[in-house]
Formats: sequence, C-alpha cells, structure tokens
Amino acid sequence: MRVAVVGATGLVGTKMMQVLQERNFPVTEFYAVASERSVGKEVVFKGKTYKVIGMQEAVNLRPDIALFSAGGSTSLEWAPLFAEAGTTVIDNSSAWRMDPSKKLIVPEINADALTADDKIIANPNCSTIQMVVALAPLHKKYGIKRVVVSTYQSVTGTGKLAVDQLMNERKGIKGEMAYKYPIDLNVIPQIDVFLDNGYTKEEMKMVNETKKILRDESVRVTATAVRIPVMGGHSESVNVEFAKDFDIDEARKMLAASAGIIVSDDLSTQHYPMPKDAHEKDEVFVGRIRRDETQPNTLNMWIVSDNLRKGAATNAVQIAEYLVKSKVLTPLAV
Repeated sequence: MRVAVVGATGLVGTKMMQVLQERNFPVTEFYAVASERSVGKEVVFKGKTYKVIGMQEAVNLRPDIALFSAGGSTSLEWAPLFAEAGTTVIDNSSAWRMDPSKKLIVPEINADALTADDKIIANPNCSTIQMVVALAPLHKKYGIKRVVVSTYQSVTGTGKLAVDQLMNERKGIKGEMAYKYPIDLNVIPQIDVFLDNGYTKEEMKMVNETKKILRDESVRVTATAVRIPVMGGHSESVNVEFAKDFDIDEARKMLAASAGIIVSDDLSTQHYPMPKDAHEKDEVFVGRIRRDETQPNTLNMWIVSDNLRKGAATNAVQIAEYLVKSKVLTPLAV
C-alpha cells in the first residue's frame, strides 16, 4: 500500500506515523504531506527521512490511502480531490462526520458498513470513540436509553500549543496561550465554541456521533466536556440507563471480553484506569463499574483512553487495516 499522512508535522500526524510503524502496516511507499508552510521540512518514518510535500503533489502521486489530520477546512478542500484520484481518505477532522453520505467508523463496532465505494471515511471525535467502544457491547445486550457523560480531557487534544502552555505555566514562563485561561492548577469547562443551545461543539459531537456509530437515533446523550491539566489520555464519567435490567458481573465480563477493552476494576487494590496507565496504549480502559442506586437499570463506569492513539491515530490505522484485510481496498494501478 502507498500511504500518505496529511498533516504529518502535527501531533496526530506524528502519532499516525508511529502507529503505522508499530502495527507493521504494509507500507510500500510513504508520503509525508502538509500545508505549503511545512513543505520541505523533514520527518522520519521507519528510520528513513522524508521531505514533506504539498497537497497537489500528493494528489498527483495517487496514494492508495491518505490518513488526514490537517483540520476541517483542509479536509473539505482536499479530501474530495484525493478521492477523485482514487485514493481512500480516512479523515480525522470533524468535516465529514455527520455527512449522511459518509461512514463514521469505529472498527470494533461498525467497520462492516464499509464498501469499496467509500472513498472518504470519517474518524470520530476522540471522546466519542472511547465512550462508544465501551457502550456498544452493553447496548447490544441491554439497549441503551440514555447516557450522561462528563469528560476530563487531556491538553494534547488541543495540540502542541496547549501542551506548551501547560509546561510553561508549570515553569513560571510566560508564553503564547492556547486557552483563554491558565490550565495548570485549573479546569476549564469549555472545549470548542459554544452553540446556541448552551452546549459546546465538542459536547454536541458526542451526542450526534454516538447515535450515528451505534446506528440508533433513539439513544439519548447529554455531555459536559472539560479540559484538565493532564497528558496521556482523556477520562470520562459515564452514567448509562438501559431498557433492560442487567447483572453487574455479567456486564463486567461482557466488557472484558469485548475487542479493544481492558477492564481495570479491583476495589480491594484501588485499581482503576488513569490517564498515565492509558498513555501510549491502544485499548480503552474501563473501571469503577457499579450500579446507579438512585434509579433502575442504570450503570456507572469510568472510561480512559489515549486520545492521540485510540482517540485519533490508532482508530484511523485500524480502519485502514480493516480495508486491507477484508479486501475492501486493493492497491491502485500506478
């Protein structure tokens, strides 16, 4: 497979290259792609140095797969041009997620929906991905009625500028700020812009994307998304009301047996998921699994995952792996 990483100099693009290498994805030719201001810079992939090329040059090269992490406006402009050239685009921005003609894919849940005609495939929001990985097996068994989720999101979800802000604040250095407020020793209950309904764009992504991935418009979701001064992964407190009652041990075993999930839930040893445990791992970690004693058929759980990996880069590479393994995608004639 001839593979392009679009946005190769960014945090997620760099992670995509790392994950492609770690998972031994069958790359025969590699193209590092970015905006004009980054053309000519160098990146390292599999021990070899590559010069970054521009968008049009990459389109002309007709890679088999293009992993996009270059922002929504870039995806809207360039993904269709790659697709017209025959390239299958897996896009990490929000540009195509709610487009009814595009598939929104978490491989453990709905990769079976993909066909050879899907030339632009959307990668979901990082917070949505880890939540639905844990919700999907429970929904299949018990039927989810309503989800209440509060997120505790890493600064890496914002990007390098936010990481720099946090580190600068810890050192007492003044610098450019990614956020309106200090992030060290603080939490910010706003991720992305506010919408007319009082929710942020990030919160409504979780609402709408969950329904689309689970293929069930009846699932109700309400979210509060919060930025916290950590790195390593996003955490979520999730309260799930089911249509049917459940056995707590059965639910725990079901989660443990599901692809991509590690249950970390031993109260006797105070063992539960934390961002530092999920850092640089591809799994979704679930713990603090317990019944909500205030109403029937309701479960509480704590979900943690590395937002740059399963929340972005790994999920995109897993989509590519599915396309190759299932022979939905075959190499383009050069």
